[in-house]
Amino acid sequence: MRIVISEFISLDGVVQAPGGAEEDTDGGFAHGGWSHPFFDPEVVGGAFNDALGKAEALLFGRRTWQTMAAAWPERAGDPFADRMNAIPKYVVSRTLGEAALTWQNTTGIPGEQAVARLRELHEKDGGDLLVMGSPTLVRTLLSEGLVDELRLMIMPVLLGGGKTIFPADGGRRPLELVSSVDSSTGTRVCTYRPVPEK
Repeated sequence: MRIVISEFISLDGVVQAPGGAEEDTDGGFAHGGWSHPFFDPEVVGGAFNDALGKAEALLFGRRTWQTMAAAWPERAGDPFADRMNAIPKYVVSRTLGEAALTWQNTTGIPGEQAVARLRELHEKDGGDLLVMGSPTLVRTLLSEGLVDELRLMIMPVLLGGGKTIFPADGGRRPLELVSSVDSSTGTRVCTYRPVPEK
């Protein structure tokens, strides 16, 4: 399965709490919901619809899964929500037990087994395994060389600090720009794929 990352990201690389004020206030982050002025249904919404349409399953870290599991089941009846609810989902967590996995079609991956289990999924036949949000998980996937595609919705705002998806381990990871589309709100949707070091 191809592992595809899809993120709202600021110009200074922040992905924390794009959706709402209380989504993630770790570290005193005070800009929750920052992506809303830069969202446009055609380009940005279209990028999400395209990614979800190609996905065979979704992959989340615990916090993002909990946020999504609290929001999407009650939106049934909307085609995007229906797809979100029906598609198989994996959540990596050291703390969530099976009884907590109430969002339909969710399978838990214990945190201590995450890299090995994700390598197995990556090596098996199938469509895309789509990751949205989940910055800690994405950093791990990038560090382990398990990301096949990065789809970044780069929004014209500086947030001055917050969570990022990029490893800070000094490693060099070249990428190829596969496509780029601009929206009327100033958001640029860029798709990158890793290229081997020469």
